Amino acid sequence: MHKYKFIVLTGPVPGQEKEYNDWYQNVHLKDVVAIDAFKTAQRFRLQQAVMPVPGLPSYLAIYDIETDDIDGAVKELVDRAASGQMVISKALATDVGFAAVYEQLGPLVKA
Repeated sequence: MHKYKFIVLTGPVPGQEKEYNDWYQNVHLKDVVAIDAFKTAQRFRLQQAVMPVPGLPSYLAIYDIETDDIDGAVKELVDRAASGQMVISKALATDVGFAAVYEQLGPLVKA
């Protein structure tokens, strides 16, 4: 079984940060991990940009995926969002963002 990290950078529509955070934490993460290949989800807020990028969204979600069919897992996510089966909040800014899937390349290194 292959392991992946799905990295998603997003932000709220201006003035709707509370609604965005409530939806993302309490609705969206659960909708995503309801997909079999998506095992865990966790959110983060930007504290410091070490290599600044203009327009960098303030919020990060990292999902752990385990599957032998990454294309199928991503397609299911996209299809659920497009069909309305997964609610997408109007508080989510759609003019900025980034999403990518990274395959695990090596073992976890600990101090």
